[in-house]
Amino acid sequence: MPIKYELIIYWSEDDQSFVVEVPELPGCAADGETYQEAVANVEIVIHEWIETAQSLGRPTPEPKGRLLFA
Repeated sequence: MPIKYELIIYWSEDDQSFVVEVPELPGCAADGETYQEAVANVEIVIHEWIETAQSLGRPTPEPKGRLLFA
């Protein structure tokens, strides 16, 4: 399944790594030493987040694509 959720990616000086957050999936985040590693890691975490939600009978938000902030 292709990832269609918006990703927010930034460098964390405190962690000395790239951090990726998935705003549409509460608590879903990952990190990595490189940009590419962080994105690869969050793809795994997204799939795990969805599998866990489904196994618990919880709804999985549909990807909205780009989120707009006012």
